[in-house]
Amino acid sequence: MILIQLFKTFVIIGFVSFGGGYAIIPIIEAEALKHEWISTQQFIDIIGISGMSPGPISTNSAILVGHSVSGIIGAVISAVGISLPSFILVLIIAAFFQKINHYSITKSIFYGLRPIVTSLIIYAALKFAITNNMISLYFSWHSFSLFIVFSLSLISLWKLRWHPFLVILLSGFVGITIYS
Repeated sequence: MILIQLFKTFVIIGFVSFGGGYAIIPIIEAEALKHEWISTQQFIDIIGISGMSPGPISTNSAILVGHSVSGIIGAVISAVGISLPSFILVLIIAAFFQKINHYSITKSIFYGLRPIVTSLIIYAALKFAITNNMISLYFSWHSFSLFIVFSLSLISLWKLRWHPFLVILLSGFVGITIYS
């Protein structure tokens, strides 16, 4: 029964989620917590691992949620569930997109989706930061050090244009050094 619920949940998430993996994170979190499959802290860990792993963060997150619920079979069911809608929609869109792409309504729809996708990504980032005590009303050295690692990572990516893999690797080493 749980495998059917995993598949159904991730198929629905796959069909209603637009904007890429980071926009889907709040939806996956809400569903996983609603079904009591994982705790908030487990989800934070899942997002951290998913973000560092190759592949789409939403698929990686679904796989890890499924694995925590039902092992390997849960991971496979969740991966298929979240990937199947995209596969179906891409096939349908590919068949018709060239026919409808020139209409102004089509362009307007895609243009109108941009703000919600951006807000979902920012929402996920802020919720992640708040849950990890990076943003807090109370000052602590721990939250300050997290903010410093965040700031240096952002500067390295944005201004110095370092490769994300290098920034992830260095942040991991900093984490081992500071928090072990």
